Amino acid sequence: MLNFKNISLRRGERLLFSGLSFIIHKGQKVGVTGANGTGKSSLFAMIRNIIHSDEGDLSMPQGIEIAHVAQETPAISRTAIDYIIDGDRNLRIIQEQLAHAELANDGIKQAEIHVKLDDIGGYTAQSRASRLMDGLGFLVTDERRPVMEFSGGWRMRLNLAQALMSRSDMLLLDEPTNHLDLDAVIWLQDWLIRYPGTLLLISHDRDFLDAIADHIMHIEQNSAQMYTGNYTVFERLRAEKLAQQQAAYEQQQKEIAHIQSFIDRFRAQATKAKQAQSRIKTLERMNFIAQAHVDSPFNFSFKDPGKIPNQLLTFESADIGYADKTILKAVDLFISPGDRIGLLGRNGAGKSTLVKCLAGEISTLSGVRQCADALDIGYFAQHQLEQLRVEESPLWHLQHLDPLASEKELRNFLGGFNFVGDKVLGPVRPFSGGEKARLVLAILVYQNPNLLLLDEPTNHLDLEMRHALSMALQDYRGALIVVSHDRHLIRSVTDKLIFIDEGAVQVFPGDLDDYQHWVEDKKNINSAEKVIEEGVSRKDQRRLEAEKRKKLKPLRDVLLKVEKTVDQFHLEQTEIEQALFDATIYQEDQKDQLKKILKRKGELDLLVQDAENRWLEITEEMESFDGE
Repeated sequence: MLNFKNISLRRGERLLFSGLSFIIHKGQKVGVTGANGTGKSSLFAMIRNIIHSDEGDLSMPQGIEIAHVAQETPAISRTAIDYIIDGDRNLRIIQEQLAHAELANDGIKQAEIHVKLDDIGGYTAQSRASRLMDGLGFLVTDERRPVMEFSGGWRMRLNLAQALMSRSDMLLLDEPTNHLDLDAVIWLQDWLIRYPGTLLLISHDRDFLDAIADHIMHIEQNSAQMYTGNYTVFERLRAEKLAQQQAAYEQQQKEIAHIQSFIDRFRAQATKAKQAQSRIKTLERMNFIAQAHVDSPFNFSFKDPGKIPNQLLTFESADIGYADKTILKAVDLFISPGDRIGLLGRNGAGKSTLVKCLAGEISTLSGVRQCADALDIGYFAQHQLEQLRVEESPLWHLQHLDPLASEKELRNFLGGFNFVGDKVLGPVRPFSGGEKARLVLAILVYQNPNLLLLDEPTNHLDLEMRHALSMALQDYRGALIVVSHDRHLIRSVTDKLIFIDEGAVQVFPGDLDDYQHWVEDKKNINSAEKVIEEGVSRKDQRRLEAEKRKKLKPLRDVLLKVEKTVDQFHLEQTEIEQALFDATIYQEDQKDQLKKILKRKGELDLLVQDAENRWLEITEEMESFDGE
């Protein structure tokens, strides 16, 4: 259990949290949401004892093993798979003890340590690490490569794999999907769903949160509110809460206006002065309700790009790649007005290479790339964030594009991307990754292209900005091609999927759910083939799987009942939370009903905890069959 009691925290002069109180129970999977800069990462730093609160108390069980993804990766010659296995610290300690026992030629001690190794599954560490690498998109040949040979994005994947390798009781993940492609996101999602410990997950990916989280902690206005359910449930509950808060605020404002009117009319009259003073005291005692604020800081849209050529861009029998390597072969692709295409494929399949060639950043190796005369491409890629003039301001960047525009017009436009006040005139250098991404998108939108090429545009963007981008793209009248691991964005803005695999570019005959099943099936096939390569025949494999299914059926039946029970409890918890959001429940005549609701809430919390513990026990028992 993680217990925050009345926590206050400042970073410099800025107040992040005040009176922060909540409890996270063992086994919960909590999605942590809130705008960039609200303190989500600082919350993780407090849990890891890196920073300390100014006031209040944070308590957790002694000896709890907390895993997190390191932000730095040392440039070392250690092999990738050994680096990942280092995440299992208990295993490394026992291996070190074994090495000492071998040096001392102590046979009894060695035997004892070998038993320990067997107890913790130490002999399967290599295969566990291999599975993690495979799931995150590494090749088999990558296992023995030195860590120093990997690029920054792949090193972050190594760090993620190392954190997943840990025997953690609690896992802290801060935007783990930023450096992943969609295939790896789908794999990680499945892994986290099955993770038996307590999970705190910072993410701006709606679909990812919906699939994994059973609670949402939303941070805003220097505090945090815990909601039961996934992100979709949270959005609905928060909208209802804000609507009720706004209604209560408006009702109170009417009451205040009525009391103030009486005071203003009768304060000076001797016969009414006593009643006026009474009303003044009533106002002073009143607990004022804050007005609900739900407005997004982002408000922008694409202008009409005007006349769009009938055939914007054509590839015919095009080989695409680099001087030393062909990535895509015999590509036939026709981009027409109104096309809204999502590109799918594993990392390294060639999605970004195709987008670069579409953008004209690289040439075809052979074949035809033909552009319409009026083609106007807007291209977003992560490397463009580093091409901003860091000593210049956002305003300068737009003035450089349009010298004739007035400063007021440009300021108003930048305001739609939440660049206001000093941010408009200050240099770009201290900007966060999210702010740089917003500026590049602002520049792109301002240029009003008729073909948009977006390569992972949502990296570093928070949920509000992602939503604003999605809404703007839905109304965009030009052609659109997007690469993204954000499935919500792809679902919202595309109507055609193109799949890249083994050098071929072809239309995918299905939707994103079909693609997820395809990825999962392919992983299962690869795993089965790996087992076969290790000496188990197909016949034996089918027999083992049949035996495993037979053993698992009673556990699955029990698990299904427990899951239904938990769902019923969560539904009742949601109903209780809605009841507690209703301001009328706190009126004097509702006192008994409030006590009844609070009593049931306490009972439900215990019932949910017991049911979830039972669920964990069953899933752990089921997972134990994986090692057989």
